[in-house]
Amino acid sequence: MASQQDLQELIRLMTIGMRVPMKDALGRIKELQAKNLRSIQQIAESSLSDVTAAIKDAKAARSLHNACKARLKNPVGPSTAKRPGSTLENTTKRSRQSNDTGFVDGPEPVAPREFEASFTLPVETDERVIADTILLTNRAPLVLAFAVELLRYTMSEQPPSSRLSLAQAVVSANSRSKAVAIGMEKGPSADEQGWGHGQPRVKVMGREVTVLKRGGYEWKGDEEVEDRQKPENDTAGNESPPSSATVTGESQNTQPETSVGPASRSWSASQPVTLKGSTFIVRATQITEPSQRQPTMQSLFVAMPSLQSATHNAWAYRVRVPTNLFGATTIKEESFDDGETGCGDFLLKNMRDSNAIDTLVVMTRWYGGIMLGPDRWRIMRNCLKDALAERLRVTGEQAILGGEAVWGLDLEAMRNKSGSAGSTSSRSYEAGVVGMPIHRPEAAKAYLFRSFAARVERPESGVGENDTPNGASTSKTTKKKTAKALELEKEENVARLLGAIRLLYDSWADHLSTSELDRRAWGWYVAVRPDVEAGPSGWGAKGHLKLADILALRRKDG
Repeated sequence: MASQQDLQELIRLMTIGMRVPMKDALGRIKELQAKNLRSIQQIAESSLSDVTAAIKDAKAARSLHNACKARLKNPVGPSTAKRPGSTLENTTKRSRQSNDTGFVDGPEPVAPREFEASFTLPVETDERVIADTILLTNRAPLVLAFAVELLRYTMSEQPPSSRLSLAQAVVSANSRSKAVAIGMEKGPSADEQGWGHGQPRVKVMGREVTVLKRGGYEWKGDEEVEDRQKPENDTAGNESPPSSATVTGESQNTQPETSVGPASRSWSASQPVTLKGSTFIVRATQITEPSQRQPTMQSLFVAMPSLQSATHNAWAYRVRVPTNLFGATTIKEESFDDGETGCGDFLLKNMRDSNAIDTLVVMTRWYGGIMLGPDRWRIMRNCLKDALAERLRVTGEQAILGGEAVWGLDLEAMRNKSGSAGSTSSRSYEAGVVGMPIHRPEAAKAYLFRSFAARVERPESGVGENDTPNGASTSKTTKKKTAKALELEKEENVARLLGAIRLLYDSWADHLSTSELDRRAWGWYVAVRPDVEAGPSGWGAKGHLKLADILALRRKDG
């Protein structure tokens, strides 16, 4: 049975090697899979007649058959080997997709997981390797790198394709304002002229960008969704310490207990979600007074003893309480992390966004031994959304959570398209909604890899460090690199840059709110961006980017 890697290699061969448009490539792959031809090796080893019978195009079948044979004789692409301590991931090269949902010819869509897999970016986390790296680049793609990594923390519910699109929107808006500031362009921007009027807006690196909702598009990442009912013995063998929620989770302002219903009161539960050994589940129920929180949770733990052995049982509630002022009411809210840093505030924020009132939620996690980083926020959000939706189904009360996947709208392209009477816009701009051009994630990913192709080699031992700026040295007898070596170096460069930025964000993520992290991200970019001349002469100019400078911005312990 062919693996996901086989599929990605076949897509890469057709779209990059043979220059077949992504839509056509995916259509042919579906036809090949129907004939049980699922990998490059299977196609190469089959007869030409079998390939022709699958894709019904003799010329295209012959080209694909020959290309697969050639690939087996001369494999290309980076090695899959990883050095110890590295998380450098092999990724697919840039691809093109004709619409946002992954639909190809015919009614059957490409699964979101497969679609998003093509936008996976490599990440290197070996600090020694990162610190020794100097890249030659200009400023705009560095904004893209900072933005796309930032979105993993501030908008973790967004799929990789949306993050690339949003990050490219930030680059476009920043480049436009910079061009006006230095006199290279004049007049108001498309945004200032109201081309994004009526569309939602989000803030990334302090800059607001206009977005388009990807209606109905759902992405779950790599986590596994289990049956809704979690067995009470599901934590057998778990050596994590019991949750402290029933011991230390008491508010200092807890009111006297009041009587509540039996333990079987109406709790709605999300489906358990597991990633890297950690399992999450969120439960929600109704309370109408703050004093009901403690006995309600106690009754839950009595009914489900397995919860008491969980690593974390974080909770949050929002209830409407009277103010004793002419019958007015206000919202009282409270939360507790139970060791899952930031979880209580996260639950409250999302409950506010969903307008969930008179509601208590409990987020239970069995820790699997591997830290998940910002992925845990996406999983918690999805579980909370599931629990509130189940409560809506059971009780009929309103509990709607946002967080839909979005595209970054290309307002300048929208204006240009409108100004060209009778013109036909490029297919790569279409978002599946007539007249709504977007920043394509394929283009953003390609731009990222293209912009960090050059690495400045540090001088060997005993060689002077003043031969070139920043102590870098370039040998006059450097052997010309092969195309394969250049592609591998390009991927390594991007992996090291994104790894440095991720380590920076990781060091601050648990100590700053998402809004504060977003605010500081621009300052960190400014602190490390390449030095270029001011004014028009510096537009697009390249300079040295020391990744060690990014690592130096990390939060100091203590």
